[in-house]
Amino acid sequence: MKQYFSKKVFSELFTVISLSIIIIAASAFFLKQEKVFGPLLIILGIITLLPIKFFHLSLRTLWPDIIFGIIDDGVLVVVALIGAQLAGVFGAIAGGVVGNALTDGIAGLFEGYTAERARRNRISEQRTAIGSALGKMAGCLLGAGAVLMVSGWV
Repeated sequence: MKQYFSKKVFSELFTVISLSIIIIAASAFFLKQEKVFGPLLIILGIITLLPIKFFHLSLRTLWPDIIFGIIDDGVLVVVALIGAQLAGVFGAIAGGVVGNALTDGIAGLFEGYTAERARRNRISEQRTAIGSALGKMAGCLLGAGAVLMVSGWV
């Protein structure tokens, strides 16, 4: 019987946890420097994509997940900023919670359409759990970073 947690699962989990620690540490370090936070998120999004070569993945296989993340967190940041303007910290939290539910649905549609197209082009057969994780992480960071830069918030 095959072990449930293989070396592959441990290496994938180690990668996601390591990237999470890097993202948290960098975010905490630069949190008070609002002008660099948007660009920092974009840099972290790119860094998140670096391990794909280690797992023998192509950017094309991650594209549906990247699209999901960009739309998900991009719109989420807009809604959170609006909530913050209307009702301060609680408004940002409320906007984030409600926005997350809405953006998951909207982003899920775009991810689904992109995945359907990838399946027709025989790309989706290469989709993996680690690819989905890295793609969504990168997309979320890229989307949030772009919105923060464009919004003038930072």
